[in-house]
Amino acid sequence: MITRLSVPARSVLMASAVLAGFLLAPAAHANTAPADGVVLVPPAKAETVMPKFKRGRIVDFKTRQKPGSIVIVTREHALYYILGNGKAVKYRVATAKRGFEWSGTNTVSAKVKWPSWSPPAAMRKRRPELPSYMAGGPENPLGARAIYLGSSIYRIHGTNEPASIGKSASSGCIRMHNADVSELFQHVKLGATVTVV
Repeated sequence: MITRLSVPARSVLMASAVLAGFLLAPAAHANTAPADGVVLVPPAKAETVMPKFKRGRIVDFKTRQKPGSIVIVTREHALYYILGNGKAVKYRVATAKRGFEWSGTNTVSAKVKWPSWSPPAAMRKRRPELPSYMAGGPENPLGARAIYLGSSIYRIHGTNEPASIGKSASSGCIRMHNADVSELFQHVKLGATVTVV
């Protein structure tokens, strides 16, 4: 059986429903009158997205260095790209051979794809067979990418000698597999701090 309400009764019922809805609405929306069919949704919280690394391995690493910094631990033949919150991306590297070791802090001053190479005079004196200049390419000792450290002669770079990775083999530069340095190259920023210990 259908009960028909009189016009005044229907008006009172609708007014009560509207009033009840107004009183139950959140205080933040008390002065807002959304159009029919519009649902008010609170803004979503921003989520921190962890960059994806296919070559490097995410590990626990405590440091005071800022996210985006690089720490190279010579005795481990390891490079750590700092993510923050006690995490870093670890890569195996080749470090300086005996007599060419160094430690200190510098900043990333340039990033170059398939860099050319001009061996320093001291290196050419030790190895006269080296050319004075070599264009970038697969045979170039700097490999696929080079990350330059300040105004020094040192770089983090790829290599045409992948068997040297994990050893003390360079004249002071930090060597990486070409695929590894290409991945790091995408993430590291100009001005980032690089610390060698």
